[in-house]
Amino acid sequence: MDFTIALILLQDGIVNGAIYALLGMALVLVFTVTRVIFIPQGEFVAFGALTLAMLVNGRVPGTAYLLPLLGAIVLVMEVLRAVRTGAWASLPKVLLTCVALPLVLLWLTTAYAGEGNSLWLNMLLTLALIIPMGPMVYRIVYQPLAEASVLVLLIVSVAVHFALTGLALVFFGAEGWRTPAFVSGQINIGSATWSAQSLFVVGTCALLIVALWLFFDKTLYGRALRATAVNRRGARLVGISTSMSGSLTFTLAVAIGAMSGMLIAPITTVYYDTGFLIGLKGFVGAIIGGLGSYPVAAAGAVLVGVLEAFSSFWASAYKEVIVFTLIIPVLVWRSFSSHHTDEEE
Repeated sequence: MDFTIALILLQDGIVNGAIYALLGMALVLVFTVTRVIFIPQGEFVAFGALTLAMLVNGRVPGTAYLLPLLGAIVLVMEVLRAVRTGAWASLPKVLLTCVALPLVLLWLTTAYAGEGNSLWLNMLLTLALIIPMGPMVYRIVYQPLAEASVLVLLIVSVAVHFALTGLALVFFGAEGWRTPAFVSGQINIGSATWSAQSLFVVGTCALLIVALWLFFDKTLYGRALRATAVNRRGARLVGISTSMSGSLTFTLAVAIGAMSGMLIAPITTVYYDTGFLIGLKGFVGAIIGGLGSYPVAAAGAVLVGVLEAFSSFWASAYKEVIVFTLIIPVLVWRSFSSHHTDEEE
């Protein structure tokens, strides 16, 4: 170990930590608003990376077919609800967002797929295919269980994780995929040489974090989510729809997951189950923040990335063990420093 190697490892740790910070913040957001420990977050990382990779290689990704399938399930559930309650007013919106939009995106994907297309347009199409899955998954799986206990929601999240992992294997196969770098070249900063792609990843993550801060602090919907996170029952009493909050939360979480997947796709080979391990490392960062503090979760995620990078140099065979062992002292400290509160307090 010398200074040059330490700078290289620090660079890798910061890049990985920036991705983990995004995922950790998404996990904190979902948990504080809906009480769901969103284990499938990592699957949407893989979906984003692999969908982009297949589009870049001129192939139609399986997510283009998964989106209409999820939309059809949502439509059936909404029709059954309307028959039961007599509330048909929301059905046109469901037809537009869950049937028309997925079919248009499927047509656009099949017509557009071909090698040589713009990487940036492929990114936009990937986001268009992945982001609508967030509210659909919430409507199908979590909204009917909105009042269930945290333990029940955790068990359901594990089931969703296995289902999405199996679908990823069917859609993308067992081989790994990579995408071209968004930017190329090297940039000298002081005594360190950074790749332009690494700086692009860190900069994009920083911009997304700032955008999330502005959304929660300056917009009406962001403040509604903050109110729901503080007190779900109080939010309902003042007219904030917890269903809307949950749907919007899952939309943001899936968008963050898809963006994270596309950012790491040029850096590392992504497999159908790669996202799970990445999501778990973001979860470690979220646990450091107590599943309630965004800045501490982001700082904890960067710590996880740096620790992983240096562990890969000193003891590469045990780097995952070292990273996940970090959660033990944090949980012990949290158990002594935190007091039990009811879920609605």
